[in-house]
Amino acid sequence: MKHINLLGLTLFFGLFTYCQQTTNNTQTVAQNWKLLDEKGYSVQYPENWDLDPSGQMGTSFAIFSKKTSEQDPFRENVNLLIQDMKGMGIDLDKYVEISEGQVKTMTNNGKILESKRLSSNGIEFQKMIYTSQQGNYLLKFEQYYWVKQEKAFVLTLTCEAREFDNYRTTGEKILNSFRFKK
Repeated sequence: MKHINLLGLTLFFGLFTYCQQTTNNTQTVAQNWKLLDEKGYSVQYPENWDLDPSGQMGTSFAIFSKKTSEQDPFRENVNLLIQDMKGMGIDLDKYVEISEGQVKTMTNNGKILESKRLSSNGIEFQKMIYTSQQGNYLLKFEQYYWVKQEKAFVLTLTCEAREFDNYRTTGEKILNSFRFKK
């Protein structure tokens, strides 16, 4: 039960806030993109998006799009949550099972649109896309889950549902730039 509550907090932080493996520390950065290079991972993002490495809401970082106008109340974003699961015995299958259950039962009108296992460079991860009502916003999330060395890594693209298609290409480019370091 303790791990379910802990995972629930992770899921909800992903709702409200804003992989591959590489064999060395050298990563080619896309033109007009920046590189966030941390101890255990790196990620690239467009130079016109804003990085918030403050750890607010339990995130390791959040990367925000620019507002499209002064009337735009929501900034689409990508964030990373890292959850320590030491001693809980939770593998990727169990983590996905719990997360899918929480989308269905703990979110407001949560609906899973896609959930599938993928692999890149020999590392398995889960990709899940879902929607949920959060206050006045209908949000759409695309998340990648990894469980590695008793830690869960949850990388999330969060968009207003009506804007998802406008941000999906850039958002997935950010998600797919995520690399674990050895």
